[in-house]
Amino acid sequence: MLGFKSITCATTILCGIEMVHMMRKRQAGYADNPAPSFVEQFEILAT
Repeated sequence: MLGFKSITCATTILCGIEMVHMMRKRQAGYADNPAPSFVEQFEILAT
């Protein structure tokens, strides 16, 4: 890997990776749906 071009890019990518890990562990909760499925969580992130 060539590395990150900026600290902002690194922060964004690492936050996304951490969110995916939280989704896999079912630790991510949302106000309207406290226990969404993996697909629902991905749709929330994509919008």
